[in-house]
Amino acid sequence: MTGYRYGRYVDGPDPLAPPTDLRAAMDELGREVMEGASPESALRELLRRGLPGQRGLDDLTSRLWQRRASIQRRHRLDGTLQEIRRLLDQALDAERTALFPDPDDEARFREAQLDALPQGTAAAVRELAEYDWRSPQARESYEQIQNLLGKELLDQRFQGMKQAMENVSPQDVERIKDMLDDLNQLLAAHAQGQDTPEQFRDFMRKHGEFFPENPRNVEELIDALAARSAAAQRMMNSMTEQQRQELSALSQQAFGNSGIGRQLSTLDSLLRALRPGEDWTGSARFRGNQPLGLGEGAQAMADLAELDALAEQLAQSYPGARLEDIDLEALVRQLGDEAGVDARRLAELERELRQQNLLERAPDGSLRLTPKALRRLGETALRGVIDSVRAQGQRDNTRAGAAGELIGSTRPWQFGDTEPWNVPRTVTNAVLRGGTGEISLDVVDVEISETEQRSRAAVALCVDTSWSMVQDGRWVPMKRTALALHHLVRTRFRTDALQLITFGRHAETVDIGQLTALEGVWEQGTNLHHALLLASRHVRRHPDAQPVVLVVTDGEPTAHLEADGEAEFYYPPQPRTLAKTIAEVDGLARLGAAITVFKLGDDPRLARFVDVVARRSGGRVVAPGEDGLGAAVVSDYLKSRRRR
Repeated sequence: MTGYRYGRYVDGPDPLAPPTDLRAAMDELGREVMEGASPESALRELLRRGLPGQRGLDDLTSRLWQRRASIQRRHRLDGTLQEIRRLLDQALDAERTALFPDPDDEARFREAQLDALPQGTAAAVRELAEYDWRSPQARESYEQIQNLLGKELLDQRFQGMKQAMENVSPQDVERIKDMLDDLNQLLAAHAQGQDTPEQFRDFMRKHGEFFPENPRNVEELIDALAARSAAAQRMMNSMTEQQRQELSALSQQAFGNSGIGRQLSTLDSLLRALRPGEDWTGSARFRGNQPLGLGEGAQAMADLAELDALAEQLAQSYPGARLEDIDLEALVRQLGDEAGVDARRLAELERELRQQNLLERAPDGSLRLTPKALRRLGETALRGVIDSVRAQGQRDNTRAGAAGELIGSTRPWQFGDTEPWNVPRTVTNAVLRGGTGEISLDVVDVEISETEQRSRAAVALCVDTSWSMVQDGRWVPMKRTALALHHLVRTRFRTDALQLITFGRHAETVDIGQLTALEGVWEQGTNLHHALLLASRHVRRHPDAQPVVLVVTDGEPTAHLEADGEAEFYYPPQPRTLAKTIAEVDGLARLGAAITVFKLGDDPRLARFVDVVARRSGGRVVAPGEDGLGAAVVSDYLKSRRRR
């Protein structure tokens, strides 16, 4: 049998990953926008929180900070100094043990030399450089100090060097010296603009084993080395003054008197000059108990810097920020594969919202919802309204019109439909489903012919945008109601003329995009007079249409429009304000418009006023809760059409 091996899919996006849930994303965006957020901030909030079942940027950022704090809480930076002190004490103990049985003066002199060693580790190691060890074990321990220093110093600057040089031979030391000498010559030539691509290629052919990053040119080589060298310098900055002095003195004795310490100092100077933008002065506080060597400490500092950079990328707070800017490889290094998947899915969500034409840039550079996005929001709002109507025991009317005239289009039959079957389409569906076998009709084959209502309506939806609507939690239900009605008219009653009118201190006509993005502002005044003036103008523009005027408000009129166009505000309402408002009600009644008022709240003064409006216009008053507002408005609109 043929064997198969299954592994992680790494070549591009996972083909089995669930698709991006744009509908849920649009619902979240729409909710934020209708609450007054700009589309740009709504998108940031969506990406920050994520979606149900999908973690957002906040979760990733929290995990970054937890990892950062864990590194600093667990570790300390004096691991190399502790290990050198241990090896030094081990060498001295072995040497004293070898000298103790010897009765001659030479042995006593050597013991005196050992007793007179300085207290500092670096000074003691330096004084013992020329000491002739009698104990082979002591000599071996001392040589381990020099080799450890060299490997740690190299591991500080060249990632993974310590593991690659477990057993250092004299030949290895010479190879390292040659590499450092050639590297410093290459960087010096580059600093003066005298290096060539061929010089870099020769260097990599000769010393490429020391650079697992596999840089493609000298700039990438410098970037990798400078980042590591800067991390080493930040580690030194994070130590105490005494620790820095000890390490500085010890570094000159790496691999004995080979001069590698001096070459590394030269390398650091060249890198600092070539990459002054790196963080050479930063530091961090480590307060744990697990000691780190120089290479491990430099890696810890590099990890902290990488975590800080990732946190900035996840914050998306800089101009032109995109989730595609996130370094996924670094994120996976720090938080694991799962974090990379989360970030990739968020980036795909942001990209899909733009590519699916749901978000666009306005002429002023701001982000806004496209007409397509508004249609989706309207569809969602209408679906919610229909569900609410069904819950009240009413059936959803899915006809495109009420007069029963065919318009040439068909759609699949749904339970409750009463339109005529489209026989050709129904039979064709059955044939296509049955193939060459016996043909039989099934309910899934049935298609019905859509009909159209030929009469038109001029609909004016007047919505209160005074501050009380925001304050009392009626802002979002009002917008959702307007979206649902707008979508219903645009998709099922396309010949109707809908006008959206907002009224606070003044009234104005708005399109659905403006209303959806409208922010609540503190403003005194409920100018229903001005709103009815605009509604009357809309009705007069469509003399062949049945007028339908719908008013959503939570307060009695407290402002009216004067002849000069200025709004006059009075509270409590003045008789003049009420009289001018009622005059517009009477004017609409003469045009045949029965005004339906949707009264929000329990204000008795408002209740008395809207009763007068209903009586004088032949309309009615509906008092829905915030959750039932959309169903009440849409139902009243449909009833108005059926009454015709």
